[in-house]
Amino acid sequence: MSDQVTLTIDGVELSVPKGTLVVDAAKMIENPIPVFCYHPKMEPVGMCRMCLVEIGLPVRDRATGELALEEDGTPKLNFRGLQTACTVAVSEGMVVRTTTDPVTEAREDVIEFLLTSHPLDCPVCDKGGECPLQNLTMEHGKGTSRMDYSLKLKLEKHVPLGELIYLDRERCIQCGRCVRFQDEIVDDPVIHFHNRGRSLEIVTMSDPGFDSYWSGNTTDICPVGALTTADFRFGARPWELTPVATLSPHSPSGANMTFSTRREAKSGGRSVIKRIMPRQNEQVNEIWISDRDRFIHHFADAPDRLTKPLMRKNGELVEVEWNEALDAVAGKLQQYGTAVAGVSGDRVSNEDMFLFQKLIRKGLGSSSIDLANRRLAGGDVVAKVGISQGSNLLNLGQGDAIVVVASDLHEEVPVWWLRVKQAIERGAALVLLNLRPTRLDQNARHLIHYRPGQAVATLRQLVNDAKVAVADADNSPIKAAADAIMQANNVVAFYGAEGLKYEETEAVAKLLANLLLIKNEEAHAGRPNNGLIPVWPHNNTQGAWDMGIHPALEPGYKAAAEPGMSASEIYAAAQSGELNALFVLAADPIGDGLMTDRGKLDFLVVQELFLTETAVHADVVLPAQSWAEREGTFTSGERRVQRYYPAIQPIGEARPDWQILAQIGERVGLEKPAFAASLVFRDLAKAVPQYKAMDYRALAKVEKQWPDVGGDDLYYGGNAYENRVGLGMQWAVEAEAGDVDHFEVADVSDDLPDGMAVVRTAALFTPGTLINHTELLAERMAQPTLILHPNDAAGLQLNNGASIELDLHNKPLQAQLRVNEDAPEGVALLRGVPYQAGFFELKLRQTAN
Repeated sequence: MSDQVTLTIDGVELSVPKGTLVVDAAKMIENPIPVFCYHPKMEPVGMCRMCLVEIGLPVRDRATGELALEEDGTPKLNFRGLQTACTVAVSEGMVVRTTTDPVTEAREDVIEFLLTSHPLDCPVCDKGGECPLQNLTMEHGKGTSRMDYSLKLKLEKHVPLGELIYLDRERCIQCGRCVRFQDEIVDDPVIHFHNRGRSLEIVTMSDPGFDSYWSGNTTDICPVGALTTADFRFGARPWELTPVATLSPHSPSGANMTFSTRREAKSGGRSVIKRIMPRQNEQVNEIWISDRDRFIHHFADAPDRLTKPLMRKNGELVEVEWNEALDAVAGKLQQYGTAVAGVSGDRVSNEDMFLFQKLIRKGLGSSSIDLANRRLAGGDVVAKVGISQGSNLLNLGQGDAIVVVASDLHEEVPVWWLRVKQAIERGAALVLLNLRPTRLDQNARHLIHYRPGQAVATLRQLVNDAKVAVADADNSPIKAAADAIMQANNVVAFYGAEGLKYEETEAVAKLLANLLLIKNEEAHAGRPNNGLIPVWPHNNTQGAWDMGIHPALEPGYKAAAEPGMSASEIYAAAQSGELNALFVLAADPIGDGLMTDRGKLDFLVVQELFLTETAVHADVVLPAQSWAEREGTFTSGERRVQRYYPAIQPIGEARPDWQILAQIGERVGLEKPAFAASLVFRDLAKAVPQYKAMDYRALAKVEKQWPDVGGDDLYYGGNAYENRVGLGMQWAVEAEAGDVDHFEVADVSDDLPDGMAVVRTAALFTPGTLINHTELLAERMAQPTLILHPNDAAGLQLNNGASIELDLHNKPLQAQLRVNEDAPEGVALLRGVPYQAGFFELKLRQTAN
């Protein structure tokens, strides 16, 4: 039987996939049926009745099953009154009428009913101008009401559902979208309906209120102005806002977002960011963004941003002109030549990092360049067996498998956690390996918790068991997991660094690659919807690997002729005096505890947004622009290269990182600087083979996506923006072109400490340079917390809630003690501190129960 169904809507014949709802079928032919409660990403409930239409079904003879015909030979139809288009699936021969008198009257009645207690405060409502209720009232409302004004309910208008989201109960139309989103989509059922009848209202059921990483999305899909974010409420009118496309500066998922900006007198006529909204990209983040992506943008126009270059004179950092600063940096770097090293953060653009490595390598002749905090290996492995082009996690479901190793996706990359969870709900099998429980445990079909230092050995056994095609008598959990992986149609493997040393992460990457390369009928690696995804710590760690921010790899994964010092070696050389000069780009190694001070460096230059702890020790500080003030590209963990665009004017005299680096490069003998980021990208595309087919124009191409959201009919999919400026391009891995050899995996010693091992765990809102400038999230910020198993706490005579002081790399750290079984017995978990790989020995300085 055909998977397509043919029907007619208002005289237009169309064919759509079986199972399509009438409301979606109409949308496909640009005949939008109005809705309030329906959303294309959620299960239909038919609550609001706004989508009532007439539906006629062909009449068949009960005896013969043949179609009954009218006198004119057309099929005889049976219309059974009005039906909700959001709950009825299409069927062969169906006829739908959306403009008849009964339909028009029904829509008028629904609008009139919804307005009986809805405040007519459109002029002051945050949703005014982009409000589905307002738009549908203008299109379908009567213009009059039979409601007695004295019977109108007066409800609370400023109800906090936590500190991030506010509810105007008077505006709520009880469509249930917010409640259903939290329950169905993100599995955080922390808001509910309370009471009945006209007293029905939304309440929060968690402490803290609205305890979810996805709360902001409810304001996007609310069809009225009932839910608003704390930072945008009464902040601007929608028609005053200018939308600018951007990307997440925090997450390797590459989430597509949109700035809403407005010029303001109080900012001196500068454009300011009023809010951040989702931008549709069904291959990346669909139409959802986490609260970290939504709310952590205030650093871009923070008052303590660096605005002018600083130079140390007479022991003090003082403001100087750009030419003086650039001349000083170039002169010092040339003076020291190969005795210079560079470390970079992984939140800057591909263009920035390409020119950074070019300056260090070609301009100065040094090969010592690395990420400031490299804790996850495997970029070179990903280049061979990473998730293939044309893949989409939305396509994973029944018969597929997902492997997650040493990662807490919910805390590290919420978008990936959401997409993995939804794939599991569609039937995919989750194989989860970690040393502690995470939120994905409840979704795992095969759950394996290993001891510290045993990750590599456990995964090696899994791979070896997977090579055994015929099931044997071994019924162990690892063997069962291996069989599930090998029987799967598609396999996607995520791996992180939680509790692993850098060498262990390299072994994990290679073992997972070998798992993907095992040939049953054919290897998984190289096929769409198969491959390896590293859970990189930041938004552009993948770009850092691609651009050659690595002591042994140049751009495009070309082996360096003479490998230089790694970051840890650079810091040691700085302390000992073996290194003369250090260039720090968008990183804070002193603040992150990677360096104690500047050591015996003769010259330290820092290029940053803020006067960080490292910048305080610098000889020259160069002010850079944030991602909101400039354009560039990031590369996601799925290797999708995407563009972001300038939204606000630069702060002070700050310049783009790539421009600063190019101007220094010219002073040390490199070519004349490019005058646009697009020209820098053109040069890097020539040097990085994987990027050779890319340019800014190609990255800006778009195609029609489904569901169709972001248009004029905001009632259908909410306020997510349509993607009009680029879906990005994903570069191909070697496995797509042919066979890739299996990887040799060296043995890795566990090096466990003598005492109890402490493992640092991720928290979405961990304090850091950027998030610290968002006061809105102060209550959500993860505080230093040590988590112990009850037996371990009893052995140490520690009580839950005690204040303790830890010895963290010879520095005191104040923390709270939490006692529960989240921590495996014999292992302590440390949360709320800058994340580093591996583990260290628990050393308590003092306690106060």
